[in-house]
Amino acid sequence: MAADLRYRLAEMILAESARAGLGAGSRLPTERKLAAEMSATRTSIRHALAVLEAQGHISREVGRGTFLRHDPGMDGQDARTARADPAGRGTHGAGAAAPRPVTGPGEASAGFGPADVMTIRRLLEPIAMPLVVAWATASDFREMDRCLDGGDRAASYDEFETWDLALHRTIMAASHSPLLGQLYAVIETARHGHSWGDLKRRSASRERRGKYQADHAELVAALRARDSDRATEAMRTHLSRVNNDLFGETA
Repeated sequence: MAADLRYRLAEMILAESARAGLGAGSRLPTERKLAAEMSATRTSIRHALAVLEAQGHISREVGRGTFLRHDPGMDGQDARTARADPAGRGTHGAGAAAPRPVTGPGEASAGFGPADVMTIRRLLEPIAMPLVVAWATASDFREMDRCLDGGDRAASYDEFETWDLALHRTIMAASHSPLLGQLYAVIETARHGHSWGDLKRRSASRERRGKYQADHAELVAALRARDSDRATEAMRTHLSRVNNDLFGETA
């Protein structure tokens, strides 16, 4: 399924939830009903719900249904900040970031080549780890664990990639730096581009997915241990592995 369709449907689900007056804790309609309302297949709706779950907008509970984690339109990180500090002072004394819609493909993503994306990721993400070590909260670590669990459960490339994106976004958001969050949002947009997606899909394998997930687990463990050097090295090692798999080189 094309990534842009997943994200368009995800945005529609949130928009319809807002129009229906649903809030945090409300149960969403069934996949069958959502598919009928949006003239989409149940498979498409299932992929859209997977995006919403990975981005922290919903939770899915076996035997009970699908529930909104916060009011529609509020970014998952903003919701965690609001719960921790209703006055909105959760980021180095600055106000919480404005709510963002579902993070999906954008027009600007077409202008970023995969090699450029990886170069900037390898410059930015490792050096951000000391900030995450210093500022990550218990809520941030719970969200990282949620993303790790999602990656473990992923049954397809698309599902794993969705959780991979969510984990890296969550880790960078745990720096509680609004500027860093905005910078990383551009990188995330680039990762939704067709060039990146096509290259990543061609390089994907079950073995590589297992190694990425092991890298992720080590990274989160290092962050939880508040070990800046270990976390920085874990991120460098992981991104070097991804770079090698994409381009056949480690330099």
